[in-house]
Order: sequence, then C-alpha cells, then structure tokens
Amino acid sequence: MKKEKKCHGSLFSETKASCEYDPDCIFCYKNLKKPIIAEMDSIVAIPDGYPVTPGHLLIIPKRHAKDYFDLTKTELHEIHKMIHILRKKYVNDDPSITGFNIGINCGFSAGQSIFHAHIHLIPRRDNDTKYPKGGVRGVIPGKRSYG
Repeated sequence: MKKEKKCHGSLFSETKASCEYDPDCIFCYKNLKKPIIAEMDSIVAIPDGYPVTPGHLLIIPKRHAKDYFDLTKTELHEIHKMIHILRKKYVNDDPSITGFNIGINCGFSAGQSIFHAHIHLIPRRDNDTKYPKGGVRGVIPGKRSYG
C-alpha cells in the first residue's frame, strides 16, 4: 500500500503531483543533512549516502518533485548544466576518472526508493568493475551483456 500524506494542502503520494516542500522528505532542500557540493537557483548536488564509487553525487531539485518526469524546464536545464560543470571539475581534479554513469530511477519498479527526483552522477575509473560493457543494462540481472 502506498503511503499518502498531505503536502501543502494537496494529497501527495508517489503517484500524485509534486509540491514545493514535503516536511518528511530527506531530499527536500530544507531537510538536507549532507553538505551541498554545488548549487544553482533550482538544484543542488550532494554526496550520495551510499556511494558506488568515490565521488558519487546526487543532483536534486530544491522543489519537491517526485521524479524526473515532474521536473520543470528550468530544473532540467540547470541539471544538464550542473552535470557538465561537475564532469569538468572531476576530470580536472582526478585523472583516474575515465567515464561516468548518469542514472535516474523513476518509480518503485525502476528502483526509486526516495520519491523526490534525484540524478546520480557516478564517476567511473578503468578496472573499477571487471566487465563494464553494457553499463546501465546491468540494472536487470543477466541483461548487461549484449550476447
């Protein structure tokens, strides 16, 4: 059963529209506990609480939006800009970084566990996994390989 709660006078659940702020959401701007690494008008970047590689960040809208599909054009533009800025900084600061995964989980069945939009920026290094081919296809066991 999906938990529903009030959100500024409107009913909110993982299947309902977004709102400006959810007092129970750990990714809402007012509730962030992690240090802010970078910030723009509508978004922030913070370290992932359970990083898969060193430098794994989350890019999060300040406004409570349930997933990628609820983001505004402004938020999407700033996210895109932030990804490029952080990529450049990471590559300049750490020559061992040779690639990136950018990931977004939308919905419970896709692995979303916090229903506030967030984009994973994951720095990758040569040999950080034995067989990197297939990348994000690996989210479904046995599907990473093309063969």
